[in-house]
Amino acid sequence: AGTAVAVKMASTSRLDALPRVTCPNHPDAILVEDYRAGDMICPECGLVVGDRVIDVGSEWRTFSNDKATKDPSRVGDSQNPLLSDGDLSTMIGKGTGAASFDEFGNSKYQNRRTMSSSDRAMMNAFKEITTMADRINLPRNIVDRTNNLFKQVYEQKSLKGRANDAIASACLYIACRQEGVPRTFKEICAVSRISKKEIGRCFKLILKALETSVDLITTGDFMSRFCSNLCLPKQVQMAATHIARKAVELDLVPGRSPISVAAAAIYMASQASAEKRTQKEIGDIAGVA
Repeated sequence: AGTAVAVKMASTSRLDALPRVTCPNHPDAILVEDYRAGDMICPECGLVVGDRVIDVGSEWRTFSNDKATKDPSRVGDSQNPLLSDGDLSTMIGKGTGAASFDEFGNSKYQNRRTMSSSDRAMMNAFKEITTMADRINLPRNIVDRTNNLFKQVYEQKSLKGRANDAIASACLYIACRQEGVPRTFKEICAVSRISKKEIGRCFKLILKALETSVDLITTGDFMSRFCSNLCLPKQVQMAATHIARKAVELDLVPGRSPISVAAAAIYMASQASAEKRTQKEIGDIAGVA
């Protein structure tokens, strides 16, 4: 264990001394690490920038067991089965060491391999999906389902003309519904750069293209989260849940969305308690006017 810590610390100190590596064509792009190859890759053009980099992130070795058995203390990044090659195909960048050039001074590896345009598009979409999910604290299983949905839609080419960001946002909305943790269109819209209307359009097109469906949402799907975001006590939440359930059972709100019914029930329950909330406060949380 002591050896592992020493190796890890030494690697970290060496990397701290390295200058910041950037893509010459896209200097503002955030580079992606290819953990297996130890390279830094530009997500915009697939260029490997600089020489091989020591990874101090997800993989480290203890050198405690040289046998061929599986070492549980060795952790690394796995392949991405959703990409065509299972990994990032890359364009080899300009090396700086002597080994990167032949006897005539020409680069040996320039343009050796290139990432396919479809893999690059999917990689960018997966990155956007992860960013959106992180912003609203969604678990990994939601991200995985969203990635799979996006891949199916992308490969079917059934939403040609629609922006990949819009498709990714709609896939995230669908994945949340399918996993039983629905989010409103407004919540998805808030963490993306896509309008609520466009996400809604893509949502309907994806359901049709994949011939799939989602469970109907109910007031109960949102009640706990809305009340929590409004800092309302449990008693108010229970009262609002009762009001919403009775309104639906008695058919008092035909045609109304469950989100609107939940918001109205919360308003009524809060007004009957000491923890009053305004219509605007509730509307901002629920995404309704």
